[in-house]
Amino acid sequence: MIGVFAGSFNPFTIGHDSIVRRALPLFDRLVIGVVGQQVNKPGQPSAEERAEAIRRIYTHEPRISVEPYYGLAIDFARQQGAHFIVKGVRSVKDFEYERDQADVNRQLSHGEVETVLIYAEPHLAAVSSSLVRELQHYGQDVSAYLPQPHNS
Repeated sequence: MIGVFAGSFNPFTIGHDSIVRRALPLFDRLVIGVVGQQVNKPGQPSAEERAEAIRRIYTHEPRISVEPYYGLAIDFARQQGAHFIVKGVRSVKDFEYERDQADVNRQLSHGEVETVLIYAEPHLAAVSSSLVRELQHYGQDVSAYLPQPHNS
């Protein structure tokens, strides 16, 4: 069974890492799909750069692959042979957005791709990529919010 965890991951945070670690036991393989449509804003890393940074975290985990993609997550999931899209949920707002996306993805895939929601661990519920980017913008040390490479 293959799952796809798709997002912009700009940057990939400890919250994202928590979702990956908790989703991995559910699948034989987990593909982290890095959205490429962030229309390379000046100073923002490309999808390839973000994917490479994530690959370094999971170097020692053969069941995880990281791929940039362009287009819809549902199309990427089908290209990967996945029947599941994994999404992290921090709040009611996230839940409502992801529920709507899941409904559309189910329609587009004719029921072949299901969405699995994994709730954020309570101590990570406030961690977001936009928060980390804002802290970086103001020169704050964000290393506590960024995962380190796993050894196994």
